[in-house]
Amino acid sequence: MKKTAIILGASGLTGGKLLQKLIKDERYASIKLFSRSKMEGLPDKVTQYIGDLLELNQFKAEFTADEVYCCIGTTKEKTPDKTLYKQIDCGIPSAAAKLSKANGIATFIVISAMGANADSAIFYNKTKGEMEQQVMAQAIEHTYILRPSLIGGDRQERRVLEKIGLVLFKGVQPLLIGPLKAYRIVTAETIAQAMLHLANTKKYPEVLIPSDDIQNLGNNF
Repeated sequence: MKKTAIILGASGLTGGKLLQKLIKDERYASIKLFSRSKMEGLPDKVTQYIGDLLELNQFKAEFTADEVYCCIGTTKEKTPDKTLYKQIDCGIPSAAAKLSKANGIATFIVISAMGANADSAIFYNKTKGEMEQQVMAQAIEHTYILRPSLIGGDRQERRVLEKIGLVLFKGVQPLLIGPLKAYRIVTAETIAQAMLHLANTKKYPEVLIPSDDIQNLGNNF
């Protein structure tokens, strides 16, 4: 029986890669996108629900699927206000997990970040850590939280500091061996492939998935 998938954040780098994979994947009959603006040129297989994701409960009746992929994320450059930043990076995934639980969706996959820690003094790490806690509190049967290192790929929007960091970091990639492999750049393509693999095998034994395991899951399946 073919499946239905929900994506939040399909207009972003990783979410866009995932969307293209799901469109081509014959295991999926339907893809639902929840976003604040419409994407053009998508096939009939894709249904779009447009609205304010900070009020995700407005879509409760439509929020039904076999799997939810949450690729939501912002940056300090795009969202300098910390209150709004937290509402996006923590609030939206948390609300999506609550809706998934309420609507009986058994698979929930979300992108977090390396260094996520609810007790961290660093705002970004603390926000991601709190998001993880709130998602796990829903106790959805198949929950996977991916913690990638720096994410590589061509973005549509300009992220100057991130781009500089990626260029500098690429130069030291060959030196990151042994335990340091976890800090290697992981591409959006690899993350999307890892998410798809997790959803369709459900064999990974842990909820939290470190960056080097994301590399292995995305590159070897």
